Amino acid sequence: MSRLLSCSADLLSITFKGISPQKVRSYSSLWANKSTLRKPSVVYEHNRALFTSRRVRIFQFFRSTRSKFWILGLGAGFALALGLKNRVYLSEHYEDNKTENNRSAAARYCTAIEISRDLLQRIKDEVGAPGMVVGVSVDGTPIWLEGLGYADLENRVACCPETVMRIASICKPLTAVAVARLWGEGQLDLDAPVQKYVPEFPEKQFEGGAVTITPRMLLSHLSGIRHYEKDAQKVIEEKEKAKRLLKLPEKQTKDDKKNVENKESPKSEDSGTKCKEVKRKKEFEQGEYYLKEHFESVIHSLDLFKDDPLIFKPGTTFLYSTHAYTLLSAVVERVVGQRFLDHMMKVFRELGMLNTVPEENDPIIYHRSRFYHFNKKGRVVNCPYVDNSYKWAGGGFLSTVGDLLLFGDAMLYSYQMAHVKDVKGLLPGFLMPQTVRAMWAPVDKTEALWDKDGIYGMGWLVVEKQQNYGQCRTRRHYVSHTGGAVGASSVLLVLPSDPVEPRGDPPVPPKGVVVTIITNMQTVGLNNTAMKIAQEFDKARGV
Repeated sequence: MSRLLSCSADLLSITFKGISPQKVRSYSSLWANKSTLRKPSVVYEHNRALFTSRRVRIFQFFRSTRSKFWILGLGAGFALALGLKNRVYLSEHYEDNKTENNRSAAARYCTAIEISRDLLQRIKDEVGAPGMVVGVSVDGTPIWLEGLGYADLENRVACCPETVMRIASICKPLTAVAVARLWGEGQLDLDAPVQKYVPEFPEKQFEGGAVTITPRMLLSHLSGIRHYEKDAQKVIEEKEKAKRLLKLPEKQTKDDKKNVENKESPKSEDSGTKCKEVKRKKEFEQGEYYLKEHFESVIHSLDLFKDDPLIFKPGTTFLYSTHAYTLLSAVVERVVGQRFLDHMMKVFRELGMLNTVPEENDPIIYHRSRFYHFNKKGRVVNCPYVDNSYKWAGGGFLSTVGDLLLFGDAMLYSYQMAHVKDVKGLLPGFLMPQTVRAMWAPVDKTEALWDKDGIYGMGWLVVEKQQNYGQCRTRRHYVSHTGGAVGASSVLLVLPSDPVEPRGDPPVPPKGVVVTIITNMQTVGLNNTAMKIAQEFDKARGV
């Protein structure tokens, strides 16, 4: 209280020059002194009367000028508002036209976001996924990043754009880009035997004859190296069974047809979808999915499969294989002369993917999701602990949708630089244009796993542009890769603009839509959903 009185005294001394601050402070000390207050004197009464009179004069002054201050304040506020309005108008129309464009762009994609959000929520509800995160970029600019549901059910932690999840087989395009860059720089020969780089991998034979496996075959799943199923006969039977389902023999009795239908054909109209789901569930029954052993190096992880017989002759039959990419990572390791993980972290830094890391149990990784699956009773439960060190290259990394968009845009930029005639003022792509074009070109004798219109390239599934009939379906060119791991599913889809060359100004890549979706539930197909979302944003883009 004494400090407040002292401060008031200073103000009074400034307003009324007849009283010095030192003099008033002495008076205030008298007021704050309890002993003095108990024994009032003539001096005390005089000072009190003087202070009271001064205070009355101050209140009278402010009361007489209150209306003037009110009018003055109102005028100043009006002038300030008018100035701000003029400033905003000038900045929007003259100084910062980009802001206005961003606002119009946000309004343009508002409908696409609403439609896509509703679609994603329906898919999430249908498959029972605890959480999903989606990211969409248009022409290299992130437009929509959002999380639905929960990253952690037990602690009710909501999904957000920063949520870190397993990206499963999207790791394969990441590895393929690392390989392609070494190839483009002349450090790696894609057609040399893998033993040139990894002598620890034994020479292979098929049906008694020596065969050669090359890095190019590993990239396109034509090496004949097994996936998670060790029994070669089962894999061959599954392939033959799939072919029989597609085409029945011409000469067949009615009884034979009934038997085939009862044994092999699903009792549903959506037979293709159910077959894929059953196949995925059987795949997750393989023991290697749930390995808990930690492998110190990729060379060590080759022990899992290097002595197993080949399923098919290399270069003849498509067989999707995560182990093939493990061998590919060993090739990368020997070419660059450093650990595969160290090299990949260098690649991620150059791409700007600062949230993409190998999945290890010990490090504290902010926003890391938990992972779930359905038990035999149909309830959502936590997935068991797994160690993915045996398959870094094929499915061992964690990432966010923001990082995956960066990756997709970087690939689209590199791909479209081939169409830019005047590159003055433009930076080069992460890969040379001809390198990306080779990666995104269909490879003969390969197959499509998640889109029957596509065919596998080098680390990517490729769908080529096609229209067979007028006013009928037009198939757009796009590339994608999906992923499935313990407690996780994912997709990354790149839809280049069509046409690439715009009317008027020269193109500035990237031009197109990139969509990625990650979820913490396994066996969820997301490619069709990603394609529908990409089409909505491409429609809003107005190309």
